[in-house]
Amino acid sequence: MKAHDGMYIDGAWRPASGPDVIEVVNPADEQVIGRVPAGTALDVDTAVRAARAALPAWAATPPAERAARLTALRDILDARRDEIAETVTAELGSPLKFSQAVHAAVPIAVAGSYAELAATYAFEEKVGNSTVYHEPIGVVGAITPWNYPLHQVVAKVAPALAAGCTVVLKPAEDTPLVAQLFAEAVHEAGVPAGVFNLVTGLGPVAGQALAEHPHVDLVSFTGSTAVGRQIGAVAGAAVKKVALELGGKSANVILPSADLAKAVNVGVANVMSNSGQTCSAWTRMLVHRDQYDEAVELAAAAAAKYGERIGPVVSAKQQARVRGYIEKGVAEGARLVAGGPEAPRERGHFVSPTVFADVTPEMTIAQEEIFGPVLTVLRYEDEADALRIANGTVYGLAGAVWAGDEAEAVAFARRMDTGQVDINGGRFNPLAPFGGYKQSGVGRELGAHGLAEYLQTKSLQF
Repeated sequence: MKAHDGMYIDGAWRPASGPDVIEVVNPADEQVIGRVPAGTALDVDTAVRAARAALPAWAATPPAERAARLTALRDILDARRDEIAETVTAELGSPLKFSQAVHAAVPIAVAGSYAELAATYAFEEKVGNSTVYHEPIGVVGAITPWNYPLHQVVAKVAPALAAGCTVVLKPAEDTPLVAQLFAEAVHEAGVPAGVFNLVTGLGPVAGQALAEHPHVDLVSFTGSTAVGRQIGAVAGAAVKKVALELGGKSANVILPSADLAKAVNVGVANVMSNSGQTCSAWTRMLVHRDQYDEAVELAAAAAAKYGERIGPVVSAKQQARVRGYIEKGVAEGARLVAGGPEAPRERGHFVSPTVFADVTPEMTIAQEEIFGPVLTVLRYEDEADALRIANGTVYGLAGAVWAGDEAEAVAFARRMDTGQVDINGGRFNPLAPFGGYKQSGVGRELGAHGLAEYLQTKSLQF
């Protein structure tokens, strides 16, 4: 798609307040594929004021009509799914098949789920002698990351619109083109002017202005824990609600009774998908000492198959970050069994699929989020040791447990300090709540729990 040279504010594409632009680079060949405005605090203020003005009418719109607009949005996104996939591939570097299967298909499904929820959700309920109303929280400032650039937009905007909120979206500067495509779809779906607004720009400028704006009632942010802390501090000073989906260092726990080969192969695939740029990736594989050597051999062989199959990471900055972590892993004594820090291609921001063995829990690569195609394999002595290691980071976003007996896996998963656990390779569920414990965030996305984040509660007693 051709990049717009303006902001989508109050139902139209409008010129930015300043001359600065952001170049969008294809990470596979390092070519500039578009330019978008670098929004300022003035642009954010204009967008927030439009959202505030549109709020009373949209909040009063019957849920069935809000559902109809979301259904139309889903249908338009579905009709443009090939363009969505091609756009994400161009700006993120994801292989086209993955873009089609995940980056396009998942947000379409999520949009559809909120169309259904908007029509069926109990916005009013009786509790004893009270009537409880679930009302829109107000103007939402949505700040989204680059790794799943449309999914994260839809996971915030769709429930906000279903709830009756209005929205100002600031997408990641690395991947703004699919957000512009989304704005086109919102417009075509007949969403009233001012209900959805798009401001492209840099995080420290446009993102900060949005988080700090006094007329924003909720900030929904997905990104790093460090930035999440800053947004939480800003929101706390204003007694403003936040929804934060932050970092992860998820454990893939393979119990001795599991199908080892399947658990290892699925685990490696999980880490390598989207070039490792997934906050919920199972980047720590925990294996019993008696099966450790076999698991390492299996993981190295599986990772080698991804050499030509994964795309680049999003930018030169991200490539340098990931390679730096690999070098640190070697320096701290971990053993490389696949990949390494050397760039596998002369052009493009590629990182070799990498597997580390002999990793101990205190190593940097076992504690910090790398956000690249890097797997660490850790040895445990017994189940208690496995649980200690699994829970031994500041994060608690996702994870996996494998066992021959499902009940055994569930019992272990229930003791993990994490928000979502896949049992024996359980499938992704777009209706299940997604979010983390500890420093992985506050609040939940997806399904009814995700809709509830955008509502506030009022009770009337009779």
